[in-house]
Amino acid sequence: MSTKLKAADIVIVGLGWTGGILAKELADTGLSIVVLERGKPRDTNPDFTYPNVHDELKYAQRHELMQDVSRETLTFRNNSTETALPMRQLGSFLPGEGVGGAGVHWNGVTWRWLPWDHEPEKMTLARYGKSAIPEGMQLQDWGVSYDELEPYYDKFEYLCGVAGKAGNLAGNKIDGGNIFEGSRKRDYPNPPMIHSYAGELFEKAARTLGYHPFPGPSANMSQPYINPDGVAFGSCHYCGYCERFGCEMNAKASPHFTVIPLAAAKKNVEIRTDSRVMKVNLDAAKKRAESVTYLDAAGREFEQPGGLVVLAAYALGNVHLMLLSGIGQPYNPATGTGVVGRNYAYQIGSGANVFFDEKTWMNPFMGAGALSMNIDDFNTGSFDHLKEGFIGGGGISTPSAGGRPIGFRPVPSGTPAWGTDWKRAVVRHYNHTLAIVNQGSVMGYRQNYLDLDPTYRDRYGRPLMRMTFDFQQNEQKQANFIADVCVNIGQAMGGERVARRGAPQRYSIVPYQSTHNTGGAVMGADPTKSALNPFSQTWDVSNVFVTGACSFPQNAGKNPTGPVGALALRTADSIKRYLKNPGPLAPV
Repeated sequence: MSTKLKAADIVIVGLGWTGGILAKELADTGLSIVVLERGKPRDTNPDFTYPNVHDELKYAQRHELMQDVSRETLTFRNNSTETALPMRQLGSFLPGEGVGGAGVHWNGVTWRWLPWDHEPEKMTLARYGKSAIPEGMQLQDWGVSYDELEPYYDKFEYLCGVAGKAGNLAGNKIDGGNIFEGSRKRDYPNPPMIHSYAGELFEKAARTLGYHPFPGPSANMSQPYINPDGVAFGSCHYCGYCERFGCEMNAKASPHFTVIPLAAAKKNVEIRTDSRVMKVNLDAAKKRAESVTYLDAAGREFEQPGGLVVLAAYALGNVHLMLLSGIGQPYNPATGTGVVGRNYAYQIGSGANVFFDEKTWMNPFMGAGALSMNIDDFNTGSFDHLKEGFIGGGGISTPSAGGRPIGFRPVPSGTPAWGTDWKRAVVRHYNHTLAIVNQGSVMGYRQNYLDLDPTYRDRYGRPLMRMTFDFQQNEQKQANFIADVCVNIGQAMGGERVARRGAPQRYSIVPYQSTHNTGGAVMGADPTKSALNPFSQTWDVSNVFVTGACSFPQNAGKNPTGPVGALALRTADSIKRYLKNPGPLAPV
């Protein structure tokens, strides 16, 4: 039996980047706001103090900051002819849990997605025609263009203190920046990070091949910084403990010390941790959310009424809650009808490992999560990808994220997997190896989707979410093509040996690849193809808004945090407009 609580004006589910941004941005309305976070509270001190925070076994291998899959997981299969089985341990992706969410343990890579990524159907049809889109590919636009989102990209970059170099200022292309990016109004708030030697080798080789290298945009501070809200950041120490770790210096932008404390300081905002939301409760007509049901740490059930509900959990969690709550029609791959679960996508990787002689030293232990040198010459919309037989593209980079002792052990193929010879190979190659990585886009497909599993349930009795996903031929062609480009760059670097990593034959949920899950509750202008309208509002239940990468109709060749943050800021403005005149939002 639920205990019914005092009603709030706004209920926010999840307290990562998007939940923190919305709580902070909506606090100035003066309305009562309740934020429910399933994990525990966190702060830099005492949670991320040195030296404990550099415990690689605890954080990187045993996933201290991640979702507990013994409580809540999903099932997986590659296609609908297979039986989906539960993911019993984390692997391919690492959803966060606790205050700050995945925004605590991310690397700090903060891209603006390219203009093509926001309107891929429109731009593909204009350039190549309808025949270019393969059968089964569900290419669709966001309903929001890059130019419409640009002010919010800018605001998020200054909130996070992103370090980088502009390549397209007001339409003027600038060498040394990303000349393929969309036009921006102003430069990054901080200069680029110090280049690593691996990055300098990549930059020189890329230029000799006629490409356009630039430093990666980084929310790891290149210098001390105070953002527009007055939040102070420390300067990055290049310790290499970013991904899967909190930062003891507050040198990596994180919601737990930026937006969340600002929201928590407001008297009209209440944050409840250890509060796991079970479902959103709708009225009899299924047109309005009335409350959410959640469990506290002791397992007691509460009903929190609210006038407006924002789903701001991780991408997969948002979709799961929508399916459990009956918000929107579930997607049916057999008929192509329905919208919730549609267009789930991931990313595809390929590249090359470059092994150098013992005179060429990389010192990989000196790095930062977002420290990299990149090219976008082969990313989405930057080149004639149809000529190469595919739609999409990928970002190519040499990352210098830190060579931690447990996780970084590069050895050439043919090396024994254990024993004395393996140890010798690790010692020989640790300081003399770099990776060239393709982060490849993945389009939405009719056969890739999310739904509720008919067999397995979580410990709370709810059906698990089922993921049906595999790489398609289009993406495999892209990954193999760009792998060859990576090999050419590695050879131009003067590597002693360059080992190509081609496209995977099938997607596996076991090895870690990236925490870049997208889709399932996609946005768009057509309610028959999207779960959300262009303002992140659900089509069917107008007082429910949904944020995060679940709203992207396909995945890009870039990390998703930049557009996730930008869309959250835009959603806050949309909600403020809704509050003045509740109901379905329309273009102004």
